[in-house]
Amino acid sequence: MTDLTPGPVTLLDVANEAGVSLATASRAINGSTRKVREDLRERVLEAALKLNYSANAPAQAMARGRTDVVGLIVHDIADPYFSSIAAGVMGAAESHDLLVTLGSTVRRPERELDYLRVLRGQRSRAVILAGSRVDDESLLARLREQGEAFERSGGRVVVISQNRLPFDTVVIENRSGAKALASELTRLGYRSFAVLGGPNKLLTARDRVLGFREGITKAGLAAPLVVHGDFTRDGGYNAMDAVLESGAPIDCVLAVNDVMAVGAMAACRARGLRLPQDMALAGFDDIGTLRDVVPSLTTVRLPLEQIGALALNLVVSAAGAVEARTRRVKGEVLVRESTPGR
Repeated sequence: MTDLTPGPVTLLDVANEAGVSLATASRAINGSTRKVREDLRERVLEAALKLNYSANAPAQAMARGRTDVVGLIVHDIADPYFSSIAAGVMGAAESHDLLVTLGSTVRRPERELDYLRVLRGQRSRAVILAGSRVDDESLLARLREQGEAFERSGGRVVVISQNRLPFDTVVIENRSGAKALASELTRLGYRSFAVLGGPNKLLTARDRVLGFREGITKAGLAAPLVVHGDFTRDGGYNAMDAVLESGAPIDCVLAVNDVMAVGAMAACRARGLRLPQDMALAGFDDIGTLRDVVPSLTTVRLPLEQIGALALNLVVSAAGAVEARTRRVKGEVLVRESTPGR
């Protein structure tokens, strides 16, 4: 029996319906450096609409040299830090008619290499790597190699983290923010500190620990006890549990991100400690979805959505930029109920 089901509509079908050449139809729909007369372009678009033609994305990329897609690669899509940055990227992309595709490394930094290779093959316009670098020179060298290959193919790489790669970078000044927080906590009268330090190889966590230590020692106090753990709620719970188990006379704890601070709160309550009467606690980031925790959390506010928008703006303003550009973002200390002072 003969299959009478029609096949998919092709660009040739559209060209025939519009009465133009295949090349003209391609330029009108897929875009090209060669312009099509407006009357011919309208005929082609009307024919495409009539035939319910769906444009071929790879063909459009070949015609234009690039797609209108920006790849955003984060370490953990469940972490509100990254979702806030993603909201900023997507909001800015909307105003420039760009699409954003989101990928997660599931906290395996080497996966960034795979995403760079795939997005280069798909002729994406840009890649934004949103996430801390790690203390791994071999991985940095491979990222540099893949990023440079991506840019040689006509795309743009933007990084949100430390200034460790030769690409446009939004640098978050974690160290100075943590130092400012330490200064404020010592001014409030706290004298004995611990830090829930996150993964030791993660440079964001390391910078925050170093900055806080600098602020504490500058005040003439003993360096804080540092316990490392995962950059997660459970990591904060376990690290706080280790601090409490140590028996050290701590009166204030810094969790190097707000998500860890939530876990630290739970660990304190599990041991019957009252916050902030028995233990003061601070975080870092000022995650919007965590502002309603009780007690309200002292933290360092980072304008995360603005950071995402700034990264996207580096993409769209890249024309003519030869040298890598750097944009620096400072944090703001916010004192709330979790550190009322002594």
